[in-house]
Amino acid sequence: MDENILGIVAGVLTSVAMIPQLIKVIRKKNVEDLSWVMIMVLITGLSLWVWYGIIRNELPIIVSNAFAVLVNVTLLICLITFRKKNK
Repeated sequence: MDENILGIVAGVLTSVAMIPQLIKVIRKKNVEDLSWVMIMVLITGLSLWVWYGIIRNELPIIVSNAFAVLVNVTLLICLITFRKKNK
């Protein structure tokens, strides 16, 4: 298997992994079971992967992890917004 294809497939899978959680949170507006610490650690790690991808000039790493950062930042915004509304 071509290493670029492998990288793209891995990036797509890890990037979309949190989308079902995000959809569930948006639909139910319930964030009680989410850990803000886990989300912050994940955003930090993904951001470091983006930085690494930039340093290595690896587009699959940059794009997939940047998308995952966006999904998780959106989840964090939902966490902050819905937690305030539910209190």
